[in-house]
Parts: sequence; C-alpha cells; structure tokens
Amino acid sequence: MTRIVAGTHGGRRLRTPAGSGTRPTSERVREALFSALDARGLVRGARVLDLYAGSGALGLEAVSRGARECVLVESDRRAAATAVANARALGMGTVRVLTSTVAAALSPDPTEGEAADLVLADPPYDVGEPALEEVLGRLAAGWLAPGGTLVLERSSRSPQPRWPAGLEPLGRPRRYGETTLWLAVRE
Repeated sequence: MTRIVAGTHGGRRLRTPAGSGTRPTSERVREALFSALDARGLVRGARVLDLYAGSGALGLEAVSRGARECVLVESDRRAAATAVANARALGMGTVRVLTSTVAAALSPDPTEGEAADLVLADPPYDVGEPALEEVLGRLAAGWLAPGGTLVLERSSRSPQPRWPAGLEPLGRPRRYGETTLWLAVRE
C-alpha cells in the first residue's frame, strides 16, 4: 500500500498502476526525503516538477506538505492515468499531469514562470547515463530555477551522476538500501 506520509493529506492511500513497471518510492525513503526538504524550507510554496512520476506519490506528497503547484511527467499511459486519478481523489487542483517522455517535456525552453523550485526525478533504474545527463543538462539550462533544488533517486549500484555546469551537489548522497538520493542546487 502506498500512502501520503504527512501534511494535509497525510495517511490517504494512493493507487499504484498495475503492470506499468513503475517502482514507487518507499514510504520510508519519502518520509526521510521530505523531512530533510521541509527542514530546509524547500517545499512550502514551491513550484514542483516530478519527473518519471509513476503514480505521482512524490509530487503529491509535496503538495500535501504545502507546495504551491506540481507538474507530474509520466510516459506510461496507465501510470499517468493513475496519477490523474490520485490527484483528483485527493482534490489537488494544483496538480497537472503530462503524459509525455521527460525528454519531450523538457525539450522546449521553459516559458516565464515554468521553472521549478524543486525537481523530483526518479528515473527507471535502466535509464542510461547519457539520457540522464541530457535531462540534468536541461534542468541546469533553465527548467530548475536559480537556487532551486533537484532530488535524484537512483539505484545504489548506479554511478555518481555527472553534474553539468550550473548544478552543484548538495551534501553527501543518502542511501536507503537499494535506493540512493542525490541532491543538487542550481547556481
């Protein structure tokens, strides 16, 4: 069972997409991540971009904790439909779901006001380093607002990300079993 950990919707259950191959972030990891983000004041009032969103659990958690708005990007149609259903069931009108690949969603330059204060990226573990580097480059080029924070979730067996110019790692990676969280800030 996946549920919202805390905030205005804490304890509410989320549907997960059947057969889509998504890998929801564990409740333990989400709780630790959002506690750290909340302690730094990075969630309340933020514009959030949740890449590779799956059921939307990360982005919906952010909205439950006070994020101003959230865009969920998911390429799998069943997973995107589940994310839409979860946002509707929670009454989160500030959540928008894009059924698109992350590369396509980030291919144009952001328009005024589209850059995110907080980006949550949980790519499938089989996304290769070249594809990940392209996404990180697009975030550094404008999709992540100056001073904004990126959270990258990867397998603990994955190499350290190659950060493009403009993205500065923030502290040490946080490991939770098979999951490692990398944080970076846009200069």
